[in-house]
Amino acid sequence: MCERGSECYKKYQEWENNEEIKIFREYLRIPTVHPDVNYDDCVEFLRRQAEALELPVEVIEVNPRKPIVIITWEGTDPTEKSIILNSHMDVVPVYPELWSHPPFAADMDYEGKIFARGSQDMKCVGMQFLGAIRALKRDGIKLKRTIHATFVPDEEIGGKLGMKEFVHKEGFRKLNCGFAIDEGIAGPGEEYPLFYGERSVWHVMFHISGTPGHGSLLLKNTAGQKARYIIDKLMDMREQEVMKLENNPEFTIGDVTTVNVTMMTGGVQSNVVPPELMVCFDIRLAVDVKHLEFENQLLDWCREAGGGIELEYDQKCPFVKPTTLDGSNRYWVAFKDALDELGLKVKPQIFPGGTDSRYIRGIGIPAIGFSPMNNTPVLLHDHDEFLQADTYLKGIEIYKKIIANVANA
Repeated sequence: MCERGSECYKKYQEWENNEEIKIFREYLRIPTVHPDVNYDDCVEFLRRQAEALELPVEVIEVNPRKPIVIITWEGTDPTEKSIILNSHMDVVPVYPELWSHPPFAADMDYEGKIFARGSQDMKCVGMQFLGAIRALKRDGIKLKRTIHATFVPDEEIGGKLGMKEFVHKEGFRKLNCGFAIDEGIAGPGEEYPLFYGERSVWHVMFHISGTPGHGSLLLKNTAGQKARYIIDKLMDMREQEVMKLENNPEFTIGDVTTVNVTMMTGGVQSNVVPPELMVCFDIRLAVDVKHLEFENQLLDWCREAGGGIELEYDQKCPFVKPTTLDGSNRYWVAFKDALDELGLKVKPQIFPGGTDSRYIRGIGIPAIGFSPMNNTPVLLHDHDEFLQADTYLKGIEIYKKIIANVANA
């Protein structure tokens, strides 16, 4: 128990009264949660943040009720390529009964743990960006390159009506972006994960037709037989990737292709062999996989299974070249210099999931995913998601250094 007057209580009061913590918790209390997100309160909150920073704000709707909020800090040379600090406003659904704190109350315990959906993914990063800008402005720092803090919708459902379309619009081109920083993931140890690329997400539905009939017979070429063949082939591939991951201690999950059955549908009655079954796979292709070869392999398996199988892609992301992390990328050099000056240990890797960075990289702009959270359990999309207050505040200082470096590169 943390009693009034004790050291832990004093620390708790310090966190409670910290202006950056107050702003962060206010943002967390806005329930921009799927499905059917209403972004109105979030947009109004961000307008107030821009006003407090004395910076212009623009709201663009690429699609109805899918706002993109852009807060801009003009550099001393606006003709130079700008830096985008990107974050998404939306969060994934919650099961409140499985939380020890209400998921949108932003409760803080005496250890400084702030419990809320979005505390790690990724409202923390959006507010840390603004906190870093606030600190730089307060210190009278001038940046050569213009900074655009972008807050986008619907990343958690693929960004189809948000960043995916926005990068091809005139509003994005006007930003004159040369480099982007987006979200990463917490690191449970001393190292900070840093992401320079992403696997390609394919959600493949196999619509498998076959001989229908009575359940008492041994019919040939049934949908079930064909489904088994397809499932076996992809599960065998999955086992090969498991072994690849286990046998290379340097690999992370982003270095291999993941394969998982996510949906199976079909049939109308327990004694009727159905004319069609559907099996859906979530496949995340490693960056060294040749897409055409892999798709041809899927089609070969469909023919070997007996034919009568159609493929439908709910998602079929193209190959996107990872961001180069060497001396040819001046933004990375500046980013890495900041990390080194701060004495931070990072582990560059391929992101295991998908973020809006893939759309930015997809149009040829280098992007890095980095969330300054180490010694923190990975709780994105989990119950009791939290971020510790001092970790959050340290993240602002880290971004302050990184942003100043890359904006003056």
